Amino acid sequence: MARDDNRGGNRRNQRDEAPEFADRLVAINRVSKTVKGGKRFGFAALVVVGDQKGRVGFGKGKAKEVPEAIRKATEQAKRQMIRVQLREGRTLHHDMAGRHGAGRVIMRTAPEGTGIIAGGPMRAVFEMLGVKDVVSKSIGSQNPYNMIRATMDGLKKEQSPRSVAQRRGKKVADILRNDVKIDEQSDVAHNSPSAQATTDA
Repeated sequence: MARDDNRGGNRRNQRDEAPEFADRLVAINRVSKTVKGGKRFGFAALVVVGDQKGRVGFGKGKAKEVPEAIRKATEQAKRQMIRVQLREGRTLHHDMAGRHGAGRVIMRTAPEGTGIIAGGPMRAVFEMLGVKDVVSKSIGSQNPYNMIRATMDGLKKEQSPRSVAQRRGKKVADILRNDVKIDEQSDVAHNSPSAQATTDA
């Protein structure tokens, strides 16, 4: 029996050894609840969690003490993580926009060496996601909750060339080749004599 118990304990230990996640505290607010005897004060925490390898999530928690609120928010963030495919492991595959309520954000892919150009809440999401080069802009609500939800909404819309190729029943090389052809056609149309004459006029 002891041997069986040890085996079960080993299996539980293996399950507990999950990959390490990094977390970032984005905002913490003092909240109050009015009851019969007066007001009860507590704290609300907003936390972003990620493995910096393409997975990220956010959560919020409330408690009477700050550490407990952060713990609740972290656990919720780990339960609702999403996976985002990154190009070359450093940036997004294409430009995208996200929206939640009055929060609107725009995210654009960037060349190597650009860095993370983003506001506080959005920067936390990109850092926990593992993005190294991105240009983003928040053009709506500055509420950190809405900004993070809008950012997550935009990230859910990303599509990698591999996923597009699988959905269309083609190879990744064919998808990328079509993109190159479209870019070449736009360059030819822009440099054509008629286009230049219009520009000169």
